[in-house]
Amino acid sequence: MGETPGRKAVGLDLGGDLEAAARQWLAHLEVERGYTRETLVAYERDLRQLVTFLAQQRGYAPCLGDLAALDVKTIRAFLAARRRQGAVSRSLARTLSALRTFFRWLERERAIKNRAVTRVALPKLPHSVPKPLTVESAAEVVQGDALASELDWVAARDCAVLLLLYGSGLRISEALGLLRSEAPVNGRDTIIIRGKGGKERMVPVLSVTQRAVARYIAMCPYPLEPSGPLFLGAKGGPLSPRLIQLAMQRAREELSLPDTATPHALRHSFATHLLSAGADLRQIQELLGHASLATTQVYTEVDRERLLAVYDAAHPRR
Repeated sequence: MGETPGRKAVGLDLGGDLEAAARQWLAHLEVERGYTRETLVAYERDLRQLVTFLAQQRGYAPCLGDLAALDVKTIRAFLAARRRQGAVSRSLARTLSALRTFFRWLERERAIKNRAVTRVALPKLPHSVPKPLTVESAAEVVQGDALASELDWVAARDCAVLLLLYGSGLRISEALGLLRSEAPVNGRDTIIIRGKGGKERMVPVLSVTQRAVARYIAMCPYPLEPSGPLFLGAKGGPLSPRLIQLAMQRAREELSLPDTATPHALRHSFATHLLSAGADLRQIQELLGHASLATTQVYTEVDRERLLAVYDAAHPRR
């Protein structure tokens, strides 16, 4: 689809006007809306899949005129084809969300109005509640092999990253997006995180996390430039999220934890354990960087027992 700012975009076989529109849309999402790289790649892929479907149906590269004439029946046929290819409801819901975003942009920027995609209902998603680790299990995961983290810089690095996920509630992308100049060391007990949509929030950093980050920095065999990434891979490049997922997988095997014990589960555990200790939902919302309190409220289902106890103790008609 040409180039989006700062990265190579995947090529789409489009009519010329649709090619230009798609490129401008992705640039808009990146520059003006602050979408993450992962979201941009996913949205581009969703549009490419629709374009491929239309091309196969019609025998030519679609143009904006084809999208302007798109009807509900064709969109449903496209989603049904994706379903037959193995796409799950969550993926299909994201695809529809991406297409709705694109068509809203087309209506605003290109005066191409087609509301067909908004008349297709989103697939029903299973109601999923985060599965946090117990306090004891979370502590074992982030402590890891204490001896290894004292001797091996990779183990020290993984320990520092996992502590940021559990101790500060960061997403993997947020932890790995930290620059060396932003490292929580030398008494810096808070950091500014740029989350989804470019929204900034301040999060506290535990002293144990500060020490783990300082230990990793001291042991890292590569120079850490102030404007470069804080966490590096074994060859000196930016650390891949996959390596943290593998570190968590090893922890699961060593500690006999369930498959739900993922790096993101540490963020869930951060929120759930704070709620259990009496933190307010609004406070947790700010720490997690959720735009809506409704997103944070899922943790009330995880900790229902404590909430019922608070209700029994605090209600004036008890």
